[in-house]
Amino acid sequence: MTEADQATVQVRRDGDVTVLTLHRPAKRNALNTDLVVALEEAATAAAADGARVLVLTGDGPVFCAGADLSGDVYAKGFPDRMVAMLRALESLPVPIVAAVDGPAIGAGAQIALAADLRVVGPTARVEVPVAKVAVSIDTWTVRRLAALIGDGPARSVLMGAESVPAEQLLASGFGNRAGGVDEAIAWAHELAALAPLTLKHLKMVFNHDGAGDEDAPEVREALEAAWNSRDAREARTARAERRAPRFEGR
Repeated sequence: MTEADQATVQVRRDGDVTVLTLHRPAKRNALNTDLVVALEEAATAAAADGARVLVLTGDGPVFCAGADLSGDVYAKGFPDRMVAMLRALESLPVPIVAAVDGPAIGAGAQIALAADLRVVGPTARVEVPVAKVAVSIDTWTVRRLAALIGDGPARSVLMGAESVPAEQLLASGFGNRAGGVDEAIAWAHELAALAPLTLKHLKMVFNHDGAGDEDAPEVREALEAAWNSRDAREARTARAERRAPRFEGR
């Protein structure tokens, strides 16, 4: 077994399995552009290097606290960069197992959705509180979440900014198995012993379900309007001032 660091992602090869660990513990593994790019590059390189299965996890008690709102995530290109990374993970020719052993918030939930299988620990929870910060998410995320936990619960998570605890994640099918990182790695080794071409084909079929189809122009405009809105700026100001935001719908 060898270890190496690639920017803010730790890369560890264990036979046919490569473990990728989000490594910004001081920020609870929150994503900035550097981490988004590092994750895409590390995953792509691991698959090209012959890994049969990838395991994604986070350093410490939090899988990923979402986008780093104190960083560059409000820069114009960040949403597109984030979506490109998610699509890259989904299109890799090898299975990805997410070890969600702690909260997966916002962008962290999106990373878990981009995996093919999820192992969920007892402290895991999923939240996508975009309505609290006046931004929004891509169509792919909405459809993926609805497909995994059901349309009604997905509406509660996205439109109601509600949290889904570990037991509900497992009951809904979001979580395929219960356990932590060790269990995820053990399962990855089981998967690595299966027929890789079969797994590649099945992954393609599961993921070619229309979730990644191009948005209608009005949908794209609505997403951009949220990110560029006065409400989004108010959310940032309110966060800095430690107060509740006052949204006006513009």
